[in-house]
Amino acid sequence: MTKKKRSNAKESAKNESGSSFVLAPGNIRRFYHEVVVEFKKIVWPDRKVTFGLSGFVILLTVLLSVYLGAVDLILGKLVGLVLQ
Repeated sequence: MTKKKRSNAKESAKNESGSSFVLAPGNIRRFYHEVVVEFKKIVWPDRKVTFGLSGFVILLTVLLSVYLGAVDLILGKLVGLVLQ
């Protein structure tokens, strides 16, 4: 391996800030702190909105499954009639 290829391999192991990915306690603490900060930015919907959207998703799923089941049944019957 040439020197140029070795230096490219070393640089590819670095992130945008230029530091290497090293599993050190300081990096783990910093990552955990950043995760906590990002989770505090999340705005969670209230209970009423959550139940309303969940009900909508369940209703839509049932309607689509009935529709697709009916289409499958009809097409299956048509194919059965054509092949007889």
